[in-house]
Amino acid sequence: MDLRKLKTLIDLVAESDIAELEVTEGESKVRIVKSSAMAQNQVVMMQPQGLPQQFQSAPAPVAAAAPAAAATAVVAAEPTGHVVKSPMVGTFYRSSAPGNPAFVEVGATVKEGDTLCIIEAMKLLNEIDADKAGTITQILVENGQPVEFGQPLFVIG
Repeated sequence: MDLRKLKTLIDLVAESDIAELEVTEGESKVRIVKSSAMAQNQVVMMQPQGLPQQFQSAPAPVAAAAPAAAATAVVAAEPTGHVVKSPMVGTFYRSSAPGNPAFVEVGATVKEGDTLCIIEAMKLLNEIDADKAGTITQILVENGQPVEFGQPLFVIG
């Protein structure tokens, strides 16, 4: 299904009293559910293989109360030092390949431009470099975990 059609459907649900909309087009199936508490839309697109892909229309997606509480706890314990944030949405990898050593560990000294990790986005591997020299004091993401735009990844002291 075309991204413009999805956006139109999301806007339609957001501006109406409809709580849920499901559209089937060929082998694709889209379900849009309006969350009354958060005024947020969720789109689940079923591919022919049956694998769901989720798209959030709100700038700060919150799926449930428990992740919201966890996010609040992380914000409350703001790390001291320079925080390296994710420049994109994707999957976080600490090494270049499974079985290879991680690019950096806690306590490692890095220079500006050193590779810290890889974020896979749309089957492209993007190296994330240190934008400041210093010592890695914290690694805030687990290997293989999905990350959001602006999510803190590392703390450089």
